[in-house]
Amino acid sequence: MGRRKKIVQECEKLMDKPEQIRNIAIAAHVDHGKTTLSDNLLAGAGMISDETAGQQLAMDTEEDEQERGITIDAANVSMTHEYEGKNHLINLIDTPGHVDFGGDVTRAMRAVDGALVVVDAVEGAMPQTETVLRQALREGVKPALFINKVDRLISELQEGPQEMQQRLLKVIRDVNDLIRGMTEDMDDVGDWTVSVEEGTVGFGSALYKWGVSMPSMQRTGLDFGDIIDMERNDQRQELHEQTPLSNVVLDMVCEHFPDPLDAQPRRIPRIWRGDDTSDVAEQMRLVDDDGEVVLMVTDIGIDPHAGEIAAGRVFSGTIEKGQELYVSGTAGKNRVQSVGIYMGGEREEVDRVPAGNIAAVTGLRDAIAGSTVSSIEMTPFESIEHISEPVITKSVEAKSMDDLPKLIETLRQVSKEDPTIQITINEDTGEHLISGQGELHLEVITQRIERNQGIPVVTGEPIVVFREQVTGACDTVEGISPNRHNRFYLTVEPLSEDIVEKLRLGEASMDMPELERREALQEAGMDKDTSQNVEHIHGTNILIDDTKGIQHLNETMELVIEGLEEALDDGPLAAEPVQGTLIRLNDARLHEDAIHRGPAQVIPAVREAVHRGLIAARVKLLEPIQNVRIDVPNEHMGAASGEIQGRRGRVDDMYQEGDLMVVEGIAPVDEMIGFSSDIRSATEGRASWNTENAGFQVMADNLQPETIMAIRERKGMKTELPEGVDYF
Repeated sequence: MGRRKKIVQECEKLMDKPEQIRNIAIAAHVDHGKTTLSDNLLAGAGMISDETAGQQLAMDTEEDEQERGITIDAANVSMTHEYEGKNHLINLIDTPGHVDFGGDVTRAMRAVDGALVVVDAVEGAMPQTETVLRQALREGVKPALFINKVDRLISELQEGPQEMQQRLLKVIRDVNDLIRGMTEDMDDVGDWTVSVEEGTVGFGSALYKWGVSMPSMQRTGLDFGDIIDMERNDQRQELHEQTPLSNVVLDMVCEHFPDPLDAQPRRIPRIWRGDDTSDVAEQMRLVDDDGEVVLMVTDIGIDPHAGEIAAGRVFSGTIEKGQELYVSGTAGKNRVQSVGIYMGGEREEVDRVPAGNIAAVTGLRDAIAGSTVSSIEMTPFESIEHISEPVITKSVEAKSMDDLPKLIETLRQVSKEDPTIQITINEDTGEHLISGQGELHLEVITQRIERNQGIPVVTGEPIVVFREQVTGACDTVEGISPNRHNRFYLTVEPLSEDIVEKLRLGEASMDMPELERREALQEAGMDKDTSQNVEHIHGTNILIDDTKGIQHLNETMELVIEGLEEALDDGPLAAEPVQGTLIRLNDARLHEDAIHRGPAQVIPAVREAVHRGLIAARVKLLEPIQNVRIDVPNEHMGAASGEIQGRRGRVDDMYQEGDLMVVEGIAPVDEMIGFSSDIRSATEGRASWNTENAGFQVMADNLQPETIMAIRERKGMKTELPEGVDYF
């Protein structure tokens, strides 16, 4: 294993030279060839053998990834590349493209400074291309473009140089339009559009391992005409030898992506809201390896021997074995047991990892994906914004009762590794609910539990997660405590879309300094007085304290909030979460004796008041919807649009793109279960499609009562609606 040792030593030498480090992610729409490209880069850097690159799928380490041929977990790898006489250390994260795993993409972007966006030359920019670009730019990560599968334009579509050029220019234009649209409000970003002349666009074929860019053509003297000839004459091996893909891409990475010294001053203010005059802020901006240790955990993996491994970006300081570090949101300290870097999919232990690198650390038992780990107590990094919320739920039960403790342990582990999954554990019924981004997401998770943990499980039918939201405002309602000595008076009204959006993205939260929060809410249209009285934010709901000088309210407020949260987590219609609601506490009567205003009195009183208010403000059920895009040959267009319309969906647009028709529309998630097999049979397997979660919308009135009943029955609640709900 001499070669491997040599590479590790190379990496160790470079770790201390931030100007020679590049932290990058590869991101793309599903099936546009990211993982095959990553293999090529590994082979080019001498990490895996050249012959097997592309077949080996070194990055897809899990069996299920190999079987499905898609990347599910973001994989980390480090390699070295010599460019202009200097060796560079490149830390690369291969991210999943499938919409169900968008959470992994967002987390990966937090650790890197550059994103190589891969687009399929035949399909062009797709919905998920737009999503990954948005995730990158929002994190302050600089994009470059690689157009893959150019061989298909030559061999399958038989295009000549002219047509090819036009098609490729269109892809570049589309990507640049997206970048422009997303960066026009960013003052810290110059012109980040990509261009062939500047060398920030590469072309090639990951499958046949060749690639070109403007600088590489100048170096090798090959132009598109030569490439077309060689590709047509089956000289693909020669093409690969003359202009290997890995050189073109790795050169582009070294030349055009920022190093940590350049990137961190720009990225820190975007992802960290702490005091920018503090020492630690300065150390992070300077990538100071003598500073306090600051590590942002972006991924938690499990190693059968070492236990949990936390991978993440070191923004300042140097991580070493034996350090005692704080983990944000938990008490006490964790002791670092080992530190390492990734080589291929494997972890190599090293003595220390300095700032500017991506490290793999064991011993941080309290960390979850998204934690801030540091040598001093500090403001944590902003929570990672997941663009979509869980919309589908399945129940999971262990086949044998003996496996129950192990199953519970595994589920807790799963939610640590993937924060886009929510787990509800019901100790009484032994039924556990997993909520995730889509059918595939949950299928993969449950398969892994069976395969990796050896626990046979039974899963229920997929259940869709609904929400409840008020449609109007209400007059004051009263909640009375069981002992009748405490009364709460409140009103309920809907929040505007803009405010809800801010809350959902975490741009206004209780962790922020009060002034900033007020400004954010006023910017979204909340009036000044209201924004000054925000007492609590729960999900996308806000509690306003409009009371004046009520005795004992201060010490009771914690219980009021607890009652409020309970009421909002289980709405009055079907015990589904409530969203987008503003609750004003206008008045309260409290017993002077603390014994008579304890949790058993206050919580039910507030809960009752909130539920009454919601009903008085005409609370309705919202259902999750998805954007659907189907690409299909002309003759199957009718069948494809029929599939959307037959699912209570609507078709918004149909247009020609290349030789395919594109059908775009929206449909409720509830009706999309089983969509994949139906669309295949309706179009003889000729359709490709993509769905993206598009939030929630109010369900039609005539469907409300029966849906509410069905959910109540499933949850074992009373089957009559609460009184006052007669507005459907």
